[in-house]
Formats: sequence, C-alpha cells, structure tokens
Amino acid sequence: MVKIEDDLKKKILRAQQIEINEYYVYLKLAKLVKHKKNSSIFKRIAKDEMKHYNFFKKFTKVDLKPNRLKVFWYILLANVFGVVFGLRLMESGEIFAQDIYKEFKNKLPGIDLIIKDEVEHESKLIDLIKEEKLMYAGSVVLGLNDALVELTGALAGFTFAFRNAEIIAIAGLVTGIAASLSMAASEYLSVKTDEGAKNPLVGAFYTGGAYLITVIFLIFPFFVLSNVFGSLVWTLINATIVILLFTFYISIAKKLSFRRRFLEMFFISMGVALVSFCIGYIIRMLIGIDI
Repeated sequence: MVKIEDDLKKKILRAQQIEINEYYVYLKLAKLVKHKKNSSIFKRIAKDEMKHYNFFKKFTKVDLKPNRLKVFWYILLANVFGVVFGLRLMESGEIFAQDIYKEFKNKLPGIDLIIKDEVEHESKLIDLIKEEKLMYAGSVVLGLNDALVELTGALAGFTFAFRNAEIIAIAGLVTGIAASLSMAASEYLSVKTDEGAKNPLVGAFYTGGAYLITVIFLIFPFFVLSNVFGSLVWTLINATIVILLFTFYISIAKKLSFRRRFLEMFFISMGVALVSFCIGYIIRMLIGIDI
C-alpha cells in the first residue's frame, strides 16, 4: 500500500478534480456535436478521463463532483469559438496536470499509463477532429490580414490627404465594402479551383465577412471623433486589438507561436500604415489638396 502524505494527497485531489471536470466536458461535447466521428472521439476521451479519475480515487478514497462553472465555461467556449479552440484552451489552462503527473512518477505505481494517455493519446485524438471553424480559418486569416493591411494603410493615407473625418470615414467605408466583395469573389474562385473539401461559397463568406467586420471596426473612430489624428490613433489601437485577439485564437487552436505571429502581423500592418501616411502627406504637398 502506497503511503500518501497530506501534501501529496492535495495534489492528487487536484489532479482527480481536473480529470472529473474534463470527463464531463468531453461527455457533453459528445452529445452536442453533430458529426458522428467527432462524437465517437469525445466518447473515447471521456472514457479515458474517467479511467484516470478512478485511478487517482484509489489513492485518495474520495468521491469528487465536477466543477460545474468550469464545465459550463469550456462548453460555452467550444460552442462560440469552436470545439478545438475550447479544448486546446482547456489543455493549456491545466498546465498543473502535466507538471504534477511527472512528480507522481516515482510515487504512484501505474502513473506512467496515465501520462502516456495525457501526452499522446488525447492530443492525437483532438488532432483528428474535423471542424468547419478551423477548416476555414485560412479564409478568415486572408480576410483579416488584407483588411488590416489595406484599410489601416488607406485610412492613414486618407488622414493626411483629406484631414476631414467624415470624408475619411465615407472613403474608407466605400473602399472597405468594395474590397470585401472583391476578396470574397477571389476566395470563391480560389477554393473552387482547388477542388478540395472546402465549400467555395462558405469560404467566400468567411473571407468577405472577416474583411467587412474588420473594416467597420477600423473605420468606427472616424464616425465618432472629429479630430482625424485622434481617430487614426484609435484606429491603430483597434487594429492592434484585432491582431491580438485573432492571433490568440489561432495560436491556441492550431498550437502555433503566439509571439511570432502577433509581431509579424503587427509590424506588417503598422509598417504599411506608416508608409501610406507618408504617401498621403506627399500627395497633399504635391497636388495641394485642401478639403
């Protein structure tokens, strides 16, 4: 019989709590998702989580109830932002489990099988999940990237060329709507040519929609403030927020480097904005626009 000290028992109880929470998350997802393959994957993972829970229970001799708030939170995230995002975030939020299981290695007989499940089996299963939100992530990236680079640059150029908030807002909106339709059409033709699993119309919707939403968010300050330079600063802040949120989503869902992708998108967008601002200044000086 393994002797369990109080400090070790507390850690085992925490690990046991994580397992029962995740069991209920996967079980609920198995019932919620429509795709049969995804449902079977979640049932398999839920079964493993219950096996892990019972393993720890042998040492604690305690029955635990799931944390309903945490279960609700991860199910909500999965419904709103996609199943893979919700699960990856849950994984990253439970760093404790990965570290503590290593500590259990020489103290709990049989823990090696649990570690193997956690590190390899579940991760591989999650990679098998097919999801529309993630399948069309490339289309969303295309729409966001283009909107951030093109419109941030255009608004910066318009700011110095026109110096009138209403005209800048209208010019930016017309430019943005036209560009979003153009982007949607381009994505439709691109996806149709590839003849892959993606639907051309859905791809066009994600690209054009992402572009248009970003356009509205970037232009909004010019409809609110009369000071064009204050509006431009607000727009650049909005652009940074979009980059931050989307980079966080993609880095979690696809297990990519957050820092690298954020800095890449940030410097490209801000660099184009700076160049466009300078072009607007030069055009104003050469042509003598005065509005």
